[in-house]
Amino acid sequence: MSTEHDIQREDFSAGGVVVDGERMIAIIPVKRAADGSRVLGLPKGHPDRGETPEQAAAREVAEETGVRARLICELGDGEYTYERKGLWVHKVVRFFLFEYEDGDVADHDHEIERAEWITLEDGARRLTYEGEREMVRRAMSMRIADR
Repeated sequence: MSTEHDIQREDFSAGGVVVDGERMIAIIPVKRAADGSRVLGLPKGHPDRGETPEQAAAREVAEETGVRARLICELGDGEYTYERKGLWVHKVVRFFLFEYEDGDVADHDHEIERAEWITLEDGARRLTYEGEREMVRRAMSMRIADR
């Protein structure tokens, strides 16, 4: 990765695109973007000690969306750089495709303001971050290929 900043820290998270037919779950975290705006995104978070990326993604999906979902496959990594407390951080988020099994998006945890079902097309267009929009497009293309 090429950047104009000296990376002082590496960070890793795992998350997922949860689909049910032509719809997906998007979340609005309690934590706001750097500019104070609300974020429309995908569930993700840091692995707990000893967790694989797949296990972390599944746990984060359950906690942040309130649903149970079955892991289908890996979608890929999103990478970006940001500044926190004067340090430049290189962040990698590994995303996986999940198929909804059961549960209610109203049952999300306290870190999430709201979880909601939206169409995949809306997700590919409306999610706040381009890297997450790309993961939704990958999920859409995989689903089309499966038909």
